[in-house]
Amino acid sequence: MRTLAVAFLLAVLAGCGGSSAASLSPARTIDGSYRSAALRGTLHYRVYLPAGYDSSRRRYPVVYLLHGLPAAADAYRSIGFITRPVEHSGMRAIVVGAQGARKGDTDPEWANWGPGRDWETATARELVHVIDSRYRTIPARGARALIGISAGGYGATLIAIHNPSVYSVVQSWSGYFHATNPAGTARLDLGSKDANDWADAATLVPRLKRTFARYPNTHYGHFVGTNDPTFLDDNRAFDRKLSAAGIRHAYAEYEGGHTDGFWRTHEDDWVTAALRELARPQS
Repeated sequence: MRTLAVAFLLAVLAGCGGSSAASLSPARTIDGSYRSAALRGTLHYRVYLPAGYDSSRRRYPVVYLLHGLPAAADAYRSIGFITRPVEHSGMRAIVVGAQGARKGDTDPEWANWGPGRDWETATARELVHVIDSRYRTIPARGARALIGISAGGYGATLIAIHNPSVYSVVQSWSGYFHATNPAGTARLDLGSKDANDWADAATLVPRLKRTFARYPNTHYGHFVGTNDPTFLDDNRAFDRKLSAAGIRHAYAEYEGGHTDGFWRTHEDDWVTAALRELARPQS
């Protein structure tokens, strides 16, 4: 963990600095939506445009945030865990909060369940296409990060494994690695061995090893609190599984539980580390 902490510190120092704030338009946050074929309805998102976006023609990397579950339909609006450290880092990126729940469907686990309820497709494919078409992104894998908190960490891990060509940086904050009930205390049975295996990151480690061989510039990390009441053991087991397979990844445990305060304590380090691996803004 000491090596990882030093790397984070160097990343913070290297990322500081930049153009004079006086010459930049201010950052702004807006809400958007689109008609989702995967969900057969309207999907919402919140987007943060960094300082300078409106006063230049530059293109920017994008950090996508997946919130925890179960959740209200407007949980996607809480993107401060990413926007604060982006601003503190001195680097520039677009931030997108993805909607992962709606009325009557509060815990879909960021997964595909069938027509009208394909949350993974909506998140990994449709939303990325919409953001690339509406905003000045760098529309490339090397300029996209996917970060998830709790159930969002599970979603980020599975979505990245299933869609390896989309994101180059993936982080799970206090996440887990197989579909669970709303309390996070029991596995979900998805109805068949194939379906259960497809939803289990540990089972997909051999696939992940092949994926990383095809996409060597992939940066995966998962972090958890030593007092996390539900997911500490799951994170330790996944770290052992990745290490045994020889898969390069970052893993660290920190004092703390499964709370907003824990994530806020470490958000600057984790997000800055992600930003350092993404493409820089381009003219």
